[in-house]
Amino acid sequence: MKVAIVGVSGAVGQEFLRVLEERNFPLDELVLFGSARSAGNKYEFKKEELTVKELKHGDDFKDIDIALTSAGASVSKEFAATITKHGTIMIDNSSAFRYENDIPLVVPEVNPEDAKYRPRNIIANPNCSTIQMVVALKPIEKISHIKRVRVATYQAASGAGASGIAELEQQIKGIVNGDKLTVSKFPYQLAMNIIPHIDVFLDNNYTKEEMKMSWETKKIMHTDAEVSATCVRIPVARAHSEAIWVETEKPLSVEQVREAFENFEGLTVIDNPSEKQYPMPLFVSGKDDVYVGRIRKDITDPCGITFWCVGDQIKKGAALNAVQIAEWLIANGEV
Repeated sequence: MKVAIVGVSGAVGQEFLRVLEERNFPLDELVLFGSARSAGNKYEFKKEELTVKELKHGDDFKDIDIALTSAGASVSKEFAATITKHGTIMIDNSSAFRYENDIPLVVPEVNPEDAKYRPRNIIANPNCSTIQMVVALKPIEKISHIKRVRVATYQAASGAGASGIAELEQQIKGIVNGDKLTVSKFPYQLAMNIIPHIDVFLDNNYTKEEMKMSWETKKIMHTDAEVSATCVRIPVARAHSEAIWVETEKPLSVEQVREAFENFEGLTVIDNPSEKQYPMPLFVSGKDDVYVGRIRKDITDPCGITFWCVGDQIKKGAALNAVQIAEWLIANGEV
């Protein structure tokens, strides 16, 4: 088994390295690719020093079974044919292919079988905020069809990449030291602030990030459920949080939903309000699972359930989800 990471120098690329090693992924050789600027950089994997190769058009992927790509949509579009032309399966973390009908959009806990249909040898990794939400929605859908979802996200700076974390850290230090703050990655200062704006605004005054949660949920879950989102950037380094309201076809009790969550792979329940126990980014950062808590009936809707959901968007929301797709492919003889 020969695996490649494309875009290894970025935040998700670095997480790919950690996740592959943590999970003892069954590979015989790992090859690292990056831009001309990153070429020659060295990274350690399982106590072996690997050198980054420059991503070029050619036959470098001829013997590679799986390529985990996270170098941005434009790079993915440019190099997709190069990566896949000899049979390599490309699991892409960018937005390049998520909405194309002949490319599956996969979350292994939710729709792993979709990975079998890949006529272009490309599988898309969903948006991070969508991934953690659908992992939480799936066990509810199994007991009653979901008609509507309303969600408010509280998204960490690292959702904008390593430069997002760096800008937040610089601003926090600047506030403490009385220095001038740099504002470039986000539309406004993020430290000591929240910004109700992620990605570009569309004609309906929703942002693209908000509409992604609707488009992607429908595709992943094969559902007619309507999703309305408000996506907010908050001054937290890592792990996204979401407040979610779900309307189902039939009324569900809190106990039914909690049991469904507890029995679902990839979810951890922390829900003990009397002891102030609920998921938070502080404790979920670096964890594999999606965490849920604050489970309660929606007091405005007899068929409504609301809950709080937190997930590490660099890990489960990106690198881990892609690696789990690769693991599923191997386990089911698809590689």
